[in-house]
Amino acid sequence: MDLEVPGNDSVVTEFILLGLTETPALRPILFTVFLLAYVATVGGNFSILAAILTEPKLHTPMYFFLGNLSLLDIGCICVTVPAMLRHFISNNRSIPYRACISQLFFFHLLAGVDCFLLTVMAYDRYLAICQPLTYSTRMSWGIQRALAAMSCIFSFTNALTQTVAVSTLKFCGPNVINHFYCDLPQLFQLSCSSIQLNEQLLFVAAAFMGVAPLVLISVSYAHVVAAVLRIRSAEGRKKAFSTCGSHLTVVGIFYGTGVFSYMRLGSVEASDKDKGVGILNTVISPMLNPVIYSLRNPDVQGAVKRVFMGRQSPN
Repeated sequence: MDLEVPGNDSVVTEFILLGLTETPALRPILFTVFLLAYVATVGGNFSILAAILTEPKLHTPMYFFLGNLSLLDIGCICVTVPAMLRHFISNNRSIPYRACISQLFFFHLLAGVDCFLLTVMAYDRYLAICQPLTYSTRMSWGIQRALAAMSCIFSFTNALTQTVAVSTLKFCGPNVINHFYCDLPQLFQLSCSSIQLNEQLLFVAAAFMGVAPLVLISVSYAHVVAAVLRIRSAEGRKKAFSTCGSHLTVVGIFYGTGVFSYMRLGSVEASDKDKGVGILNTVISPMLNPVIYSLRNPDVQGAVKRVFMGRQSPN
């Protein structure tokens, strides 16, 4: 354990990430699996982003937000997986204190923007299906940018608040984190000072960034479902549900893993389970999002194919 001793207090200057396994024989296998997942995630999300940028048919508010979501997925996996891959091929599993705090900040920044964007996308579907006559006015280019900017500002404020609050905690040892990246629950367990304020801040953040957006998403889709059921055409209902179904799947995965991770603070015995949830949240979900959004969307599928084949969009 690397400790500095200013006065009478021992201060942790680095943490040890146990990662996913301590079995040497499994590390090369896991390295290969997660490297392939990393490449697939970055490649898939960049493909979606390229399709949206090059396909005029996809220059709509829904795909503007989807493009931003793809960027967030790339950023999220880049914050956690490269460090995990390095630990698989190196015996050095330490992470400096400042690097740990930085990882915490960027993870919460990106996840927070993701949370707000999912809410904005639900609102976009509500306007498109329930208020089609005013949709172009109420979801203009300026409003799209304002909603994206507000999502970033709110998330930055929360991430900065949580990071500053954690940086005021004292870590006297032990410094071993039973996870593959730095996050609040694991750091709370290692603190040798009171975490009461931190837990209160996390509770407020959960209400503002978790409960409130989930309520807004639920209300939006309650109106959407009611409007879709009034559509007489079976083809029209199928198209509407297809668009909304992809988004609801992503919302379910995102909020399901978030609730599991942060609603059980202080549960030491759940650490190994938290690793599985962390993999789902930081690796599987970003990797699946491009598939989920393009699987039942012929416009996205066609645009992605044209990107890879170098063809231009038909007029």
